[in-house]
Amino acid sequence: MGHTGPQRAHLSPPAPRMPRSRSLRATQTRILGTNTAKDREQPGHADRPMTTRGKCFCGDTRFSFDGPVTWACYCHCDDCRRNCAAPVVAWLGVPITKFQWLGQPPKTLESSPGVFRHFCATCGAPMGFEAAHYPCGMHLYAASLEDPTDFQPTFHVNWESKLPWLQMTDDLPKYNGTLLHAPSELYDYTASDG
Repeated sequence: MGHTGPQRAHLSPPAPRMPRSRSLRATQTRILGTNTAKDREQPGHADRPMTTRGKCFCGDTRFSFDGPVTWACYCHCDDCRRNCAAPVVAWLGVPITKFQWLGQPPKTLESSPGVFRHFCATCGAPMGFEAAHYPCGMHLYAASLEDPTDFQPTFHVNWESKLPWLQMTDDLPKYNGTLLHAPSELYDYTASDG
């Protein structure tokens, strides 16, 4: 029987990992980037952008970006739900010029023409999304942030696809269709790429 869907990656079980020990200072730097209290006391710190970091489940694939998030939302589309095996996906977008992969580069799947989904080649965790129809931006999963408690969604997309059993009672704006159907100022990467 022929497979007509996208090429699937075959993941092998990860190698055993030794526990990592981290000092409090290293943990603060990892989570807060350059925004620790000691760093703020250093001359010129106010001129440096805040660095935000994230990682996959096993920690092999990591990322960082400088500056603020361009947008933050919930997506209810079937593709995102199936990619993450979740009832809804929390996303944030950042300018690609402020973003970088760290550690092991992700594996990339072109899930449809011009749509690229990035995931860790070791543990398979979804990491990011790029698409030709969202030029200049990297979409990242909020749960992959080192400190996802900082995530503040501001709207929903693909609201018409929300699963009927999922109860979400927030007062955030709800857009039918993709991010492209929301007001363009919500996802203008050039405005935050200063």
